[in-house]
Amino acid sequence: MKQIFVNGTFDILHPGHVQLLNYARGLGDNLIVAIDSDRRVRELKGKDRPVNSEHDRKLMLENLRSVDSVWVFDSTQELEDICRLCNPIMVKGSDYHDRDIVGQQHCKEIIFYDRIEPYSTTRCIQNIGSR
Repeated sequence: MKQIFVNGTFDILHPGHVQLLNYARGLGDNLIVAIDSDRRVRELKGKDRPVNSEHDRKLMLENLRSVDSVWVFDSTQELEDICRLCNPIMVKGSDYHDRDIVGQQHCKEIIFYDRIEPYSTTRCIQNIGSR
């Protein structure tokens, strides 16, 4: 079985997320999505995030046809442990091309996906705030 792995915050689900997940699912037999815990999102993105709780984000992702399972992680070590356990093919946004990727040493391969502009959670939040 070919395990595919994607991780991120997935705070406000948008078309860019859906296209990424559909692409990733097309690469294998099983798509695992790991999402940052609420505590970790606040630490990485600020006190006003996440907009949606980890429970709600997990529920939304679990109900997409492309996603087979969703795991919540609370630390870099937990993310690395998930990668070690799954030994997947990891899909990352192309903006990670020249950066260190947590868990990469436990992945069979890293495939970079070109982000689809103009979609981003930050832009969605800004658009909502300016209305």
